[in-house]
Amino acid sequence: MTTTFETGPGQLFIGGQWREAVDGARTEVTDPATGQVITTVAEAGAADVDAAVRAARETFDAGEWAGLSGRERGRVLHRVAELIRENAEEIAALESLDVGKPITLARAVDVTNAANDYEHFAALAHSLDGAVRDVPMNALAYTRREAIGVVAAITPFNFPLILAGSKIGPALAAGNTVVHKPADETPLSALRMARLFKEAGVPDGVVNVVTGAGPVAGEALLRHPGVDKVAFTGSTAVGRHVTSTAGEALKPVTVELGGNAAHLVFEDADLENAVGAVIKAFVFNTGQFCMGGPRLLVARPVYATLLGILAEAVPGVPVGDPRDPATVVGPMAGEKHLRKVEEYVDLARKEGGRIVCGGERLDLGGGFYYKPTVVADLPNDSRVIQDEIFGPVLTVQPFDSEDEAVALANSTPYGLAAGVQTGSLARAHRVAARLQAGIVWVNDWAMLDPAVPFGGVKASGFGREYGPEALAAYTKVKSVVVSLD
Repeated sequence: MTTTFETGPGQLFIGGQWREAVDGARTEVTDPATGQVITTVAEAGAADVDAAVRAARETFDAGEWAGLSGRERGRVLHRVAELIRENAEEIAALESLDVGKPITLARAVDVTNAANDYEHFAALAHSLDGAVRDVPMNALAYTRREAIGVVAAITPFNFPLILAGSKIGPALAAGNTVVHKPADETPLSALRMARLFKEAGVPDGVVNVVTGAGPVAGEALLRHPGVDKVAFTGSTAVGRHVTSTAGEALKPVTVELGGNAAHLVFEDADLENAVGAVIKAFVFNTGQFCMGGPRLLVARPVYATLLGILAEAVPGVPVGDPRDPATVVGPMAGEKHLRKVEEYVDLARKEGGRIVCGGERLDLGGGFYYKPTVVADLPNDSRVIQDEIFGPVLTVQPFDSEDEAVALANSTPYGLAAGVQTGSLARAHRVAARLQAGIVWVNDWAMLDPAVPFGGVKASGFGREYGPEALAAYTKVKSVVVSLD
């Protein structure tokens, strides 16, 4: 099966034009549900990245986008959101094909949230304002928020559409131009969005898309002197490299990195509600979710009961073809991701962990499937608990007090998300304040909206995406002081 784009077979989008890589290189894109190649796309090299950055720079310097009023930019971004909704079925099918994402999830979460992203930042585009400051000298002092310039947006494989929108949306709303490097495994929605940007009236050169490998295209983009800011979502290991490299050039960065969130269930929780949230937290997007909840911490009085409920409920979660609307858990995004999950479950067995359910591959048409897995009886210092597995694996640990629960939750290097299940409002606020995480959910999981900022602490990164905090991160502040003498 080959997917052909109306504007060309997976070419680079630079300066509003479609083109092949300078050296003609192409790379294969695989369907995770079958393991089969579905198409090829251009593989950008350093020369292609340079052309994309130059196009973005020329457009920015010419003021074709930054020179528009925020209200005018907002109108265009509103049109982007409308076009996403008008083409929702096609985009959802493309995301499902490329990532292995269940089609129901792609429709309800990815496409819906992507449209909401651009709509939200369209509304904020004309809210960029400064402030008049009272100063003791005879002068008028005020601040201006201005676009930074050329933004490098480097996005991962798990939520290509949403995580591109969380960067491109605020960057464009603030008046910047963008060079987007999607994950080499999942580039298709980025190329489809390039067509939508053009159709919506985004000027040529404002959004450029270069597909290719991270060590080549990503590295060239990261190090390019024409890039003014880097926005990156990905692993903590790569994030450290991104941050240090950008730091050498004194470029601002936003990095949303790995996560290994704890989900705390207290004895006063509504167990029926808690079980649903717990399962959603670790199987959502086949566990390939940086804000997933792979660590379950349960008050000892309800520990055995909850573990028994999970043992019965988790095997019943529908796993299968992502194109089937009934599927809840699809395949892993690739063979290497599947092997990583297998290695961690094997390690759990070696360390004495009890496999409550799952613990093996599923043979479904050659795809990269793994059964949702629950593991108990591991020590807290196990790598299976401390590391980010990034797959449908849940570890379960008991605790005896609120202090112990908080200590266990905060015991890993990560701090992206956390969850609390409790019937006590006082406990919810008290525990949420003590958890080292960028976002805390109470009595549910993954309640996300573009108005609510998210991002990490510790090894989960810094900076925030979504909300007015994200918009501010794509601007620089200029102070103007006018003498009145």
